[in-house]
Amino acid sequence: MIFKTGIAIAACAFSALVLTGSASFAESMSVKADLQASSETPPNTSKGTGALTGTYDTSTKVLTWSVTYTGLTGPATAAHFHAPAPVGKSAGVEIPIKGELASPITGTATLTDEQAKNLTDGMTYFNIHTAANKGGEVRGQVAVSK
Repeated sequence: MIFKTGIAIAACAFSALVLTGSASFAESMSVKADLQASSETPPNTSKGTGALTGTYDTSTKVLTWSVTYTGLTGPATAAHFHAPAPVGKSAGVEIPIKGELASPITGTATLTDEQAKNLTDGMTYFNIHTAANKGGEVRGQVAVSK
């Protein structure tokens, strides 16, 4: 009887380990970017600045962000994550921001495998556009850290 009980306990423990084991490989990473006019391609003379902070969950591929900004030449007309591009290079829109663009801009997106790779490889940037700076007024390369 004790032997059977011991086996049952071991089987339950093993099952719990197997079911939760994959979760231990999940990792939440911090993301950030300093938004500056001098980081735009090409740079501009705006006095605007901003900051992006957030998290990226490697198991669910969910990116969550908050962007604050001040001093733009006018209201934000668009904002996006772009990739793949290193600092100083341009790329297409990868994740458009929909809805309200007043500071703070908050949101979430579930990334594709390619978007996740671009993000973790440092090949994603965020920028905010205005009427005076249609190509982008402030920009920052997104950095990911554990």
